[in-house]
Amino acid sequence: MFAVSLGLQTWFDGAVMGLTYGMLAAGLVLIYRSSGIVNFAYTEAGAFGASFGALMVIEWGWPFVPSMALAVASSAALSGVVEVTVVRRLFDAPRVILLIATVGVAQLLLLCRMLLPDVEGFRRYPVPVDVRWEVGSATVRGDHLLVIALVPVLVAGLAWFLSRTLVGTAVRGAAANAEASRLMGINVKALSTLVWTLAGAISGVAAIAVRPLQGLPVNSSEGALDAKLLVVALAAALVGRMTSLPLALAAGVVLGIAERVFLLSWPDDPGLFGLVVLAVILVTAVRTRAPEPRRARWSFASQGAPLPAALEGVWLARNLGRIGAACACAAAVALPLVVTTPSRQQLSAEVVIFALLALSMTVLTGWAGQLSLGQFAFAGIGAFATAALMRSGLTFGLSVVVSAAAVTLVALAVGAPALRVKGLLLAVTTLAFAVVARSWLLGLDALDDGRPSIRIPRMVESGIDFGIQRNYYWLCLAVLGVAASVVSRLRRRGIGRGFVAVRENEAAAAAMTVSPARAKLTAFGISGALAGLAGALYGGLFGRLDAAAFAPETSVQVAALAIIGGVGSVTGAVLGALWVVGLPALFGSTSEVKLLTSGAGLLILLMYFPGGLVQIVHAARDAVLHRLAARIPARAAGPRPPGDALLRVGDSLDPGARRSGLDAAPAGTPALRMADVAVRFGAHRAVDGISLEVAPGEIVGLIGANGAGKTTLMNAVGGFLPADGRVWLGERELTRMSPAGRARAGLGRAFQNAELFGDLTVRETVQVALENTHRTSLAGTLVAWPGSARTERAQRARADELIAFLGLGRYRDAVVANLSTGTRRIAELACLLALEAPVMCLDEPTAGVAQRETEAFGPLLREIRDRFGITMLVIEHDMPLIMSISDRVYCMEAGRIIAHGTPQAVRDDPAVIASYLGTDERAIQRSNT
Repeated sequence: MFAVSLGLQTWFDGAVMGLTYGMLAAGLVLIYRSSGIVNFAYTEAGAFGASFGALMVIEWGWPFVPSMALAVASSAALSGVVEVTVVRRLFDAPRVILLIATVGVAQLLLLCRMLLPDVEGFRRYPVPVDVRWEVGSATVRGDHLLVIALVPVLVAGLAWFLSRTLVGTAVRGAAANAEASRLMGINVKALSTLVWTLAGAISGVAAIAVRPLQGLPVNSSEGALDAKLLVVALAAALVGRMTSLPLALAAGVVLGIAERVFLLSWPDDPGLFGLVVLAVILVTAVRTRAPEPRRARWSFASQGAPLPAALEGVWLARNLGRIGAACACAAAVALPLVVTTPSRQQLSAEVVIFALLALSMTVLTGWAGQLSLGQFAFAGIGAFATAALMRSGLTFGLSVVVSAAAVTLVALAVGAPALRVKGLLLAVTTLAFAVVARSWLLGLDALDDGRPSIRIPRMVESGIDFGIQRNYYWLCLAVLGVAASVVSRLRRRGIGRGFVAVRENEAAAAAMTVSPARAKLTAFGISGALAGLAGALYGGLFGRLDAAAFAPETSVQVAALAIIGGVGSVTGAVLGALWVVGLPALFGSTSEVKLLTSGAGLLILLMYFPGGLVQIVHAARDAVLHRLAARIPARAAGPRPPGDALLRVGDSLDPGARRSGLDAAPAGTPALRMADVAVRFGAHRAVDGISLEVAPGEIVGLIGANGAGKTTLMNAVGGFLPADGRVWLGERELTRMSPAGRARAGLGRAFQNAELFGDLTVRETVQVALENTHRTSLAGTLVAWPGSARTERAQRARADELIAFLGLGRYRDAVVANLSTGTRRIAELACLLALEAPVMCLDEPTAGVAQRETEAFGPLLREIRDRFGITMLVIEHDMPLIMSISDRVYCMEAGRIIAHGTPQAVRDDPAVIASYLGTDERAIQRSNT
């Protein structure tokens, strides 16, 4: 029916445009397969080549073919240079950081394109053959022929290269396992450069092909490969699961046809196609496997080094941060009294508003670890909602509050489906939302009332005329001050610690009763409220705006701004706004200067100061404090306080209340029971129908060779893996509970790697676990309710008790990332005690612990069991330890139980000797020690 009503031309134009989408998607797939990142500079490299080619043909009079060959070569060379200078330096950083770096590269490439000489007049983009053929009811032009001739050949050649050549096979192998490829003598770095160069060439060809199809003049800014085009190409790549070139090409064609059909079927609502693209990205991103995160840690610059011990009694040193903040606030308040020009006061207010936007990124990205490239879209919704509410008769102040609440709901609606999308693909999803907001959402009649622009008049409220620019600046500054105070308090309390815990280690956070989904959704809501508030103030600042003012590219700039300042710090949000928005004003606020401060600044900081500008501030402050500390005479060291030696157990710790129903269970009910638990990975059964029981107060050992399925079984019991079978804690069935729900029910879990939360201190880490018994209220934290402060004090007191009990006193304020593995093990044990869980599942608790402390670990576990009545299921390879502490032992092989009973019976079992202990008499004798 569409074919009859829309005609052959519609389908043909859509298919041709879709071929360019498919070719762009092919380049994205190529980089993703080799480097595991989404290259946001990819289309900008092609746009530079296309502009350079047009300059050669139109201004310099060069022939089309050699000009375009040089243009494609320039795109390829730029992409290769980016790989050598940026990607290689950040290769071991998390993939999300590399993605952000490509945002900075894209802005620098845009600057390079802007510096090219202009083409005189408004000329159509050149094509090799300017022909028009009539084929039935369709017209075929020269730009159509260029796409039809090039795209299928290039994509087919690329697919052949990857699947049929040795170099292509090496590229795929290096992407799958770079370390193994290096051991085989493959130059992984050279292959990466080759792939990026090829992708740059593909982007150049796509840009040259798409510019004539768009029908825009060469000098038109709309002719650039903008966010919308990138998002459509990403949607096509995701349909191919970022791996299949033919699927990506086919998806591009389908999307191109769908775009033409939607534009002609609903010409008054062109943004509907964006909704289709967003839906495609959401559905496919959930099914696409993101690359494994890098193990390298990243600096979030949330705080400087601890205060030197010599200065702990000096009031000035302890309060240096507060004094600096007070001085900065005083200067900000006095600024409009010194700078009296209204235009400069307006610029100052704009800096403040962007600092508020960066603050929303601090909560969402810096703490919760969710990279959003759609924050300015939330700001746009806040501005449009404020205008709509004021048209209905509400005052400006009330409209701002209500619109911020409305944007919070929108952020929650966006965040809910996005929770199933992780890492790089979440950034793609939120960028797609920004495109939809700009093209469709902000055009809804409920927001703009059918007008081409919105108007937010400033009124006189509470006797203050906010039409005066100075007063409006003070209003924006007051809102930022309140928001910064609330956000700072949020980070110091349990909600903020939960955000950081989820960012650092989702599994460990869930094991401490923090729900990762709830934490992320809460962060989305808070960041949305801050962005909506900033958008309402932004609309009031300029008075009249349209949807074009909230372009997706500005959302990307907001992300760059937050990272430049220091995305994990409230101070960094202000510094980033000053650098990206305020600094260019000193040099005329030209586009070139703005791109230089945001693009070049972002790259320099990522490569040399990963914590942002605030890292430099912290380094300077720490240097001054250490210099002062060196001038203070060292005090004689007194006796070490009790509890400062690891594994030295204290005597006065309150065991806490057991929260489960184990005590009320009938006599003889196992504390932990599992029945027919099975875990499958494809056709492989890692755990094959295991049933076992642990009685109350019992320590049960779980032994077996590596790969026997011990950790997999424990992960299934904790809810971290999908599994068949059933699990009970006392009489309560846990089978359908989430990991956080099982932890709240009383099932403690310690992990094999003991990574915990690298960006938190030991005290903060224990406090995360204490959320189970001393729950922090979000509302109470936001409004500074006295009960919230009491909860925080109770948490700190209990955390200090547990830290002293296990001899971690001198590590109380140390960041977990700086601790040894053995010390982290003890900190993890403190967290389990903080949970007050009646059942603990410990996975190799002595791995990485020094031998002397390993020998003390066994008696410690037994003392904890005896003192607190805790039941334990322990995986351990140290046979003397596990045999000495266990009441019973299970031995696993190939996912099944092959023996169980007393330690002596299992030790002497022939199947255990053959499978695990071995037949060497010395090994058996050692196990009897």
